[in-house]
Amino acid sequence: MTRIKHGLVAAAAVLATLIGVPSIAQAQMDTKMNAAQTASMTDGEIRKVDKEAGKVTIKHGEIKNLEMPGMTMVFTAKEKSLLDKVQAGDKVKFAVINDGGKMVVTDIQTVK
Repeated sequence: MTRIKHGLVAAAAVLATLIGVPSIAQAQMDTKMNAAQTASMTDGEIRKVDKEAGKVTIKHGEIKNLEMPGMTMVFTAKEKSLLDKVQAGDKVKFAVINDGGKMVVTDIQTVK
């Protein structure tokens, strides 16, 4: 009977460890992702602005906080008013975050 108790206690400990590890690992990943998503400013050039849709196409350099190489892509503006200050051809610095798989521009500034 003692061997069975020890076996059950050991099994419970292993199960608790297995269940707890993903939770802890997920919490650590979330923390790292949030820290990594502290949006740094990235250099870019505006290719197209769609104020009505709240979207902007930017040719950009590496987006370090998202570990994304340079390319041209469409972003959603966090607030449509961000797009009032830019137009095609503008050189900009912008901040972007990954919001559930959607790339969202949180700040944009023209560069002179």
